[in-house]
Amino acid sequence: MKKRVMAIVSLFVFLAAGVWANGSQEKSAAKGPIVVASKIDTEGGLLGEMIVAMLKANGFNVIDKTQFGTTSVIRKAIMSGEIDIYPEYTGNGAFFFKGTDPTVWKNAEAGYQTVKKLDMEQNKIVWLTPAPANNTWAIAARKDLAQSKNLKTLSDLAAYVNGGGTVKLAASEEYASRPDGLDAIEKAYGFTLSKDQLLLFSGGNTAQTEKAAADGTNGVNLAMAYGTDGSLAALGLVVLTDTKSVYPVYEPTPIVREAIYKKYPSIGTILAPVFKSLNLETLQTLNAEIAVQGQETSAVATAYLKSKGFLK
Repeated sequence: MKKRVMAIVSLFVFLAAGVWANGSQEKSAAKGPIVVASKIDTEGGLLGEMIVAMLKANGFNVIDKTQFGTTSVIRKAIMSGEIDIYPEYTGNGAFFFKGTDPTVWKNAEAGYQTVKKLDMEQNKIVWLTPAPANNTWAIAARKDLAQSKNLKTLSDLAAYVNGGGTVKLAASEEYASRPDGLDAIEKAYGFTLSKDQLLLFSGGNTAQTEKAAADGTNGVNLAMAYGTDGSLAALGLVVLTDTKSVYPVYEPTPIVREAIYKKYPSIGTILAPVFKSLNLETLQTLNAEIAVQGQETSAVATAYLKSKGFLK
């Protein structure tokens, strides 16, 4: 009888241990590898390095593929499983999912909830917590041009271009070719830039476009910019106001394959406080440290995370 009782107790302990082990599988098992990527621009690299640092600090084996490629390239990579997680922008939902209500993407919360729902349903991609900063596209003019021609808005720019004014825009190939990029501005404001009025770069790094405008490279006096760019004032560039609100709200958000998220749900809680802390002014400051001061992206990311207590 005593032996039977001992056997039952042993079986209970064994089963309980199994339940405990399964419940803490993520904690006890080797975590990863997780392939972290980013787009090839200043902010993409910054956010990607933050994800890398935070996952490493929480015991993940990370494969660093930051500065991976343009939006179309990196999007294909996560959908094919080549990469696992990268920082995307909510407003790109209008580009990813054709036929959606365009007004949805001009509201931060509505755009986030829409892209989160559609990407999960159609692609098994999870959108985590976004940053409260709108990194939307913008067109910036050299200050001397803006002041001499009284250019304050994109309507002013359209009137100047249509009146025969001399302009040349430095932009990424993606911005110049996407229907929701330059084309959307031209249609909304009623002007067209010829190929001779464009200087195109293969990547989306606005540090290049803004520097070209600041330096007047090949006659450039306009630059594709982003709302969170920190180098605009330092380079003597002025953002022209989009009075018609053509562009969607672009809040940076880490996105991860569902298979990875289900296996490691803690990724969401690890990254949420970091992205919540990244408001517009913070990102402008951090981007300036990289683009203007020339600091290493990983160093800027690590210093910020330590200053906020996210890393020791």
